[in-house]
Amino acid sequence: MARRKRRDPLRETGIRLLGMGVGLLVFGWFAGGVSPLLKGLAPALRTSSLLLMGVGGLLLLAQALPRWLAARRTTEIPAAAPRPERREPTLKVAYDANAAREVLRAEGSAAPVAAQATAAPAESALPQAPTRWGPEVFAVIEWRRFEAVVEQLFAQAGFTTRAQSHGPDGGVDVWLHSRHAQGPVSVVQCKHWQGRQVPVSAMREFFGVMASHGLKRGTYATTSRFTSDALAFAKANGINAQDGESLLKLIASRTPEQQAALLATALEGEYWRPTCPSCGVKMVEPRGQKFWGCPNYGPRGCRTKIYKTRTSAARTLPT
Repeated sequence: MARRKRRDPLRETGIRLLGMGVGLLVFGWFAGGVSPLLKGLAPALRTSSLLLMGVGGLLLLAQALPRWLAARRTTEIPAAAPRPERREPTLKVAYDANAAREVLRAEGSAAPVAAQATAAPAESALPQAPTRWGPEVFAVIEWRRFEAVVEQLFAQAGFTTRAQSHGPDGGVDVWLHSRHAQGPVSVVQCKHWQGRQVPVSAMREFFGVMASHGLKRGTYATTSRFTSDALAFAKANGINAQDGESLLKLIASRTPEQQAALLATALEGEYWRPTCPSCGVKMVEPRGQKFWGCPNYGPRGCRTKIYKTRTSAARTLPT
């Protein structure tokens, strides 16, 4: 059996008075057009209807107001959830923060370093810096030091050089200028690779860069070697291909003073720590990872990585 709804006299009375007021108002409006007598009573009927509707509205308000206030008082406000403990964004790698700060101080940069980076203790000291030229120099220096050595070789040969430390280079690492000509006379591309040979596809790409600048001469320098196809393409298209062995022979042909200057350039600063190609700052060594990372790492920052070679993996950061 359905439960009967509880009657509310105040609410019912208010509704009735509203209905009576509306009915009286409508009756006076229609009847005034029929009977002159009722037309004269129209103002009184209108006043009475408004009074009835006003009283009915007040009764409905009086009936609804207490319930609304009671419901507001008894409504439970959910307790505020405890604020979660603030945590720094989790990085995919743990950087050596102490080493990164030292790098940024040396570079004079205000770039942020990951606050939650965990410093990894050095497992061994850095190897002693080479004291003379040999393949071990190319093995221990980073890519930016190699580019600086190549640039200085051309400067010693009498060229005016222009290089870019970082950022997009358009396939050119060093521009060569001569006092006898306007604009660049040649361009240089450098690849500090360990073990991997330079393929012919890289040589074709470099030739396209030369052609785009209207140049017929260029030098491709690498610490590694070239494939036979790459050497053949270079010889046919005016590209001076210099591998690690050729560069060492070229350095050996310099005077002792020039060789010492080139070695000082190669071993300048933290010669073993890679430079970020995008930001131009020294990179840091993530603990337990197989790559170097940029200290500007972050969700909206630099995400450049340089994977370690066998030589670089054997070295650790100094304490």
